[in-house]
Amino acid sequence: MKKRVLGRSGLEVSAVGLGCMGMSHGFGDATDKDEMISLIRKAVDLGVTFFDTAEIYGPYENEKLVGEALKPVRDQVVIATKFGIQLEDGEQVLDSSPEQIRKSVEGSLKRLQVDTIDLYYQHRVDTEVPIEEVAGVMQDLIKEGKIKHWGLSEPGIETIKKAHKIQPVTAIQSQYSMMWRKPEEELLPLLEKLGIGFVPFSPLGKGFLSGKITPDIKLDESDFRNKVPFFKKENMEANQALLQLVFDIAEAKDATPAQIALAWLLAQKPWIVPIPGTTKLKRVKENMAAAKIELTKEELENLNKALAKINVAGRPYPKGSKYEKRVGN
Repeated sequence: MKKRVLGRSGLEVSAVGLGCMGMSHGFGDATDKDEMISLIRKAVDLGVTFFDTAEIYGPYENEKLVGEALKPVRDQVVIATKFGIQLEDGEQVLDSSPEQIRKSVEGSLKRLQVDTIDLYYQHRVDTEVPIEEVAGVMQDLIKEGKIKHWGLSEPGIETIKKAHKIQPVTAIQSQYSMMWRKPEEELLPLLEKLGIGFVPFSPLGKGFLSGKITPDIKLDESDFRNKVPFFKKENMEANQALLQLVFDIAEAKDATPAQIALAWLLAQKPWIVPIPGTTKLKRVKENMAAAKIELTKEELENLNKALAKINVAGRPYPKGSKYEKRVGN
């Protein structure tokens, strides 16, 4: 597996990471724990060194899973987790108060069975707590050796600038794929200027770009994609033009649609590291192989021209929902 460095931080990771959320949260019933531990360890054997989790996934169970799986190979991997979302009476609430951050980091260290967290993200910006204050706590945690690097998930441009002045930010995590290219407008130019790495989640459009999800699919009742506008039947039908484009390129390159979607992301900037999630070993292998696919300058230009002509139907979050309101703060 090829390696990449997140911005100018010096944090080196595999070119493709592994998002672990779906192993215990978000896509229906949790998968068998022993099977997932085996999957994570096999991913390490195959060259994956970058693993992503969060305290709210489960909640807590995903961190425990990742911690147990990676304990024997701790010195070979980079573990990223997140703070800032708590569960109260069954509802998610934002809390990035210094007191809660302190509680969260101690809990994550224990569940992950580590002495220090490699990359610690604020899961969503808490508008009740100044980002400068959060950055100050991160600075203290770095000095104390409890975390090595920090980042933010789906923050606004001004928030990144303010945070970076207090304590340099290593990585920003946000949605980015052929289906959702908004980061190209302001986010990517800023990250390049500041030397911050970018970690796209949902790089396969939450599975749509793999071609495995059809307009007639019946998702599990607890699958959060039931709430995602991209997965409304009419939007999936409208987006078949995008999918066909990906299929055509995949056939020409002797690759899978998922590999082309990931290769496209990797070709955008050398400091971009996508973290596709999966619960299947064959998908881990497939996603890893995307790092070997080279899109020439001409191929990339032609692909981007074709993409520009396609109007993608839908959006990542329901319009006006609490999920959408948490983005870009």
